[in-house]
Amino acid sequence: MSSLPVLVLNSGSSSIKFSLYEAADGQRRKLHEGAVDGIGTDEGEFWIKDADGSKLVDQSPALPDPSVAFKLVADELHSADFPEPAAIGHRMVSGGPKVQENQRITPALIEEMERYTAFAPLHTPIAIFIMREALRLFPGIPNFVVLDTYFHRTMPELVTHMPIPEEYSAMGVRRYGAHGISCESIILHLESNVPEKLIVAHLGNGASISAILNGKSLDTSMGLTPTGGIISGTRTGDIDPGVLLFILRKIAETAKSAAEAADQLETVVAKKAGLLGMSNLSNDMRDLRQAIQAGNGQARLAVGKFTRTIAKWIGGYVAELGGLDMLVFTGGIGENDIDSRAEICAGLGALGIVVDPVRNNVRGEAVISAANSPVVVRVIPPAEDLVIVNHVVRLRTE
Repeated sequence: MSSLPVLVLNSGSSSIKFSLYEAADGQRRKLHEGAVDGIGTDEGEFWIKDADGSKLVDQSPALPDPSVAFKLVADELHSADFPEPAAIGHRMVSGGPKVQENQRITPALIEEMERYTAFAPLHTPIAIFIMREALRLFPGIPNFVVLDTYFHRTMPELVTHMPIPEEYSAMGVRRYGAHGISCESIILHLESNVPEKLIVAHLGNGASISAILNGKSLDTSMGLTPTGGIISGTRTGDIDPGVLLFILRKIAETAKSAAEAADQLETVVAKKAGLLGMSNLSNDMRDLRQAIQAGNGQARLAVGKFTRTIAKWIGGYVAELGGLDMLVFTGGIGENDIDSRAEICAGLGALGIVVDPVRNNVRGEAVISAANSPVVVRVIPPAEDLVIVNHVVRLRTE
């Protein structure tokens, strides 16, 4: 049997997650997974587990910057304990207007994607850095970029075009969406049973809703950046532009330059808003649920805003799809927060969405709709790494 180890890299603002798959002869078997968390701190975590969940590496190193963090990963993977990857796949939120297809990474491609850091400001800088480091630390191994926006490239222009002056549209300002790899993984999971009219609710620290028609993206809540759409952990979601102008003018009173004011506004809408901003407590749903139990009114308001907003988007997408066959919850909150699923679906009975409280009392994959529900409601964990591996295997042979 031949061997084709594929390394998957998924970087965040303070973490690098990775997994190693065996992908030869049509098989997709996870060999190892790991992460470095707490980048930028003196109390980081670095761990690697095997396929059985046993920890092979368990360290608490200082991680002052991404360079130190990724070198730990590269050094460990170069050891005799792990197979040398034959290819590397990188998750990328957005590559900008000229990079719509998943493809092999070159220095020129990296430069092109870096021009559009503003399209995913929390994700692109670290992803670009890791790409360059992977090319340097794994010489001769082909690297491929797999885009979250790739799945959403089928959205019609009526959806993607924004109501702004055409000079800005010409610069690439439009709706791109995100969480496309997660949506692809749901389609992959459903295989031949993909319904005609499907809504995927990816609910985590970042949250989005996608309308999928015949297996292809029709619409999605995130816009130019992941900050758009529904309220999430630290992001506003869609908001009256006048609010942004008001905040910007207040910031400008003390900012030293227009660029500094813009940076501060970006921090407000992307890192200090959402569940965190409304609750003045946390962006973690588990913390907020505990606070609600303790009588915290701000936490209740934040979570209520979250679930109500999602219900409104689902209702809108049912109208856009012309009906609904299946609603899928995925992501950390979607998989694990029983109350959020119940609260979101509570007002959607008129749309045929009826959740069984007993079936919903579960974490992980399940069918949670009532037996008499016209719409099937499911919980399906995402398998983004598997989707990335599939794209890498395909791209290697093209």
